Amino acid sequence: MSVIRQLTYQPVGRPAAAVETMTFDRLRELNDGGTQRADFHVIAVVDAGHGSVTVDFLRHPLGERSAVWVAPGAVHRWDDIADVAGHLVLFVPTAPVTHATRELVACADLVAQWSVPDADWPFVDTARNHLLLEASAPPTDATAQLPEILLSALIARLRPPHSDARSTNAVFGLFRSRVEAHFREHRDAGYYARALGYAPRTLSRAVQQATGRTAKAYIVDRTVLEAKRLLAHDRLTAAGCAHTLGFPDASNFSVFFRKATGMRPGAWQSAVAAPMKGDAEESHSRP
Repeated sequence: MSVIRQLTYQPVGRPAAAVETMTFDRLRELNDGGTQRADFHVIAVVDAGHGSVTVDFLRHPLGERSAVWVAPGAVHRWDDIADVAGHLVLFVPTAPVTHATRELVACADLVAQWSVPDADWPFVDTARNHLLLEASAPPTDATAQLPEILLSALIARLRPPHSDARSTNAVFGLFRSRVEAHFREHRDAGYYARALGYAPRTLSRAVQQATGRTAKAYIVDRTVLEAKRLLAHDRLTAAGCAHTLGFPDASNFSVFFRKATGMRPGAWQSAVAAPMKGDAEESHSRP
């Protein structure tokens, strides 16, 4: 049976630190190629090389001047990082200090990978290097919050794509938050239109503009993602998933899952299972 390693945020040497950094060299020393799930955020900034990372069952390329964001709870695996140079920043959800960056961190569907535009790279590189310098300095009462401030600067300079949808599409932001809170009970787009006080067409246009998907497809995709996490991480059966996700029974859930993915839940679970070395629990934070 596949085991997904649980990672808990426990920074080395600075127990109270909300932000920790490491190089890809250090990640290679720690990484065993297994699948992981953390209770903290990981942002990776790639300087050079090529590789790949799988986040919530989707494989993403790593390349020069690209960035990766792995949110808490996301099932992920560093597939190919032998040739990758850069840094990773690990932080708790409350670490950012500005309102805008806290909103980004709280976003329900973070973009996992994107390329940093050439015009933005000098600012990203400078923000990253300043954070690395402060994170390596001995902490004092006067400087304790500097890594958190500089993390906020780095996030702002990285300009993750999900920030655009949140800042320019208020209707979608409200819809996304409501779906995150209620997709286990409600999978009808009409429910969200009524709950938010918008006409179904208005809601549909907002979701289409932000994601390229219909409101119904967005809800289905979010439910399927949670089902995949339950199947891969918690090793639940179809009956267990049905109970957790609010389906009447295992048969109903299986029909839903197969229609969305083309596979039965048990077959998908078997397909993604992979042997993993090490213990199921990990006490030290690492991506």
